[in-house]
Amino acid sequence: MHDTLINTGSKSTADLVFEKLHEEIATLVILPGSKISEADVARRFGVSRQPARDAFRRLHNLELLEIRPQRATVVRRFSLPEISNTRFVRMAVELEVMERACAIWDHTRVDRLTQNLTDQSHALNDGDTIRFHVLDYGFHQLICEMSGLPMAFETIERCKRNVDRLCVLSLSNDKRITDVLDDHRALADALARRSTQDARALTRRHLSRLDATISEIHQTHTDYFQ
Repeated sequence: MHDTLINTGSKSTADLVFEKLHEEIATLVILPGSKISEADVARRFGVSRQPARDAFRRLHNLELLEIRPQRATVVRRFSLPEISNTRFVRMAVELEVMERACAIWDHTRVDRLTQNLTDQSHALNDGDTIRFHVLDYGFHQLICEMSGLPMAFETIERCKRNVDRLCVLSLSNDKRITDVLDDHRALADALARRSTQDARALTRRHLSRLDATISEIHQTHTDYFQ
């Protein structure tokens, strides 16, 4: 049985296969360590091997697939050293973004961030953790963009890529989701007050919340890690 690839624009078949596989890997529909083959993917979507091969290459470049000569391709497992390094870089970048943001924040920026927070609250009330995860992502992106630092988010995005799947695991816990939303509200308030000190302190607290989660997941899902 084929899965349907819906093309609403001018995307190539390879784009569609890539986006579907990326979504499934990022949301843990396909788990770390799972074997995956071009032939099976091509058969599943009713396409030739070439679009599947192109999608695999792009996922490999994003470090989501491990393509090994003469061995099965697998969804890449988590690496604790890589996670530690990328989280350090993200912390440094976001602290600087907060400093810039506090210097220029105004009512227009407050309103845009408030809308994102409202959407987060609705997702939480609906129990839609996947949408909440997307909005969490968008919250940090908005702050970078409205601070005039879109390239900073490109760095944050590369760092997030290594922990996004862990975030999905952590957001399966209702208390942790509520904590994240509370952090976002507090950060938005600090920005509205243009308090650099509070914004930086809250950023440290917010980005450190995953410490315990990573340790817990490493203990309970050792097969997800290298």
